[in-house]
Amino acid sequence: MPTTTKKPAAAKAPRKPRATPIKKKEPVVHHAVKEHKEPKEQKVVQPAEVAAEVMVTTLKPEIKQGRYVFATGRRKTAIANVRLFMGQEKSQVNKKPFEQYFSYSYHQDEALKPLNLTGLNKDYYFVAHINGGGVNSQAGALRHGIATALGTLSEDIRKVLKKNGMLTRDDRKKERKKPGLKRARRSPQWAKR
Repeated sequence: MPTTTKKPAAAKAPRKPRATPIKKKEPVVHHAVKEHKEPKEQKVVQPAEVAAEVMVTTLKPEIKQGRYVFATGRRKTAIANVRLFMGQEKSQVNKKPFEQYFSYSYHQDEALKPLNLTGLNKDYYFVAHINGGGVNSQAGALRHGIATALGTLSEDIRKVLKKNGMLTRDDRKKERKKPGLKRARRSPQWAKR
């Protein structure tokens, strides 16, 4: 076996003293409870809807007796054909009273939003025929149809509805299922063995 010889370690030079003394750091004290800061006052912004009512109620465009304004509203797979009449009769959806067809107040408020926003809910009524979709998307389609019909009556009404996003068709739809997956993106549970 070959023998290895160790080299002698080089002698280390002694350290020179520092010119500036080392400052000792003060210990850091962590407080368990932080001081409570009061939240800043936030300005309350008036919604655009309030300003809209005052502007539109002064101008009530008229539809002649027996005439109506037709519009189509869409949401997901629901399609609403809306006929807007002038008067104070009861509104109908699929030959049923509006309150009976949309039994929940949330859906009623959603569908009547354009009329309530412009302040014309007591001056106009509608007859609608809705196909496809569920209750929620049907209410959204009806809202879009009513807003489109009101928008054709007057440029002032159209501006208010456009500003509040009522005339824009909500184009979100359910994504299609992919092969090998449970749903559009949900993958099967991973098994180790």
